[in-house]
Amino acid sequence: MKVILTQDVPNLGKAGEVHEVKVGYARNFLFPRQMADIADEVRIRNFEEKKKAQEAKREKFRHEASYLQKKLEKISVTIEAKAGEEEKLFGSVTTDGIAEALKNQHEIEIDRHQIVLEEPIKKLGFYKVAVHLLEEIKAELKVWVVQG
Repeated sequence: MKVILTQDVPNLGKAGEVHEVKVGYARNFLFPRQMADIADEVRIRNFEEKKKAQEAKREKFRHEASYLQKKLEKISVTIEAKAGEEEKLFGSVTTDGIAEALKNQHEIEIDRHQIVLEEPIKKLGFYKVAVHLLEEIKAELKVWVVQG
C-alpha cells in the first residue's frame, strides 16, 4: 500500500515522502497515529501545496529575522542596576531584564528564551549577548550594565 507520511516516522522516512508499506502496518500503526495518509493524486497534490505554503512562511520568517539581526547588531541596551563593592551587582541581570530593556529602549520585542547568557551578569560593565532569532540566524546584542 502506498502512503504519504504526514510527519517524520523513525526507520521509515520524513514528512512528505511517499512509501510502499504493508497494509497491516499502515492500518494498525500509521493511520491511527495520523502519521500517514493513503497516497493518491489528490492527497499528494494537497500535501505539496501545504509544503509550498509552509516554505513561503518560513522564508518570510527568515527575511524578518535577517532584518532584525542587522538591527540588533547596530544597537546597544543600557541596564541600570545597583552595585556594591568591586562593581558587583546586588542580584544579577537576567534574560527577562535584557528583553524588557530592549522593549523599552528600542521598541523591539524578543522572547526571553531567544536571549542566551553564557553566565549570569553579576558585575557592571559591557557584555555581548547572543540572541538566537532562528536556528541559523543569530545576532549579538551589546549590553551595558551601569550603576543605577
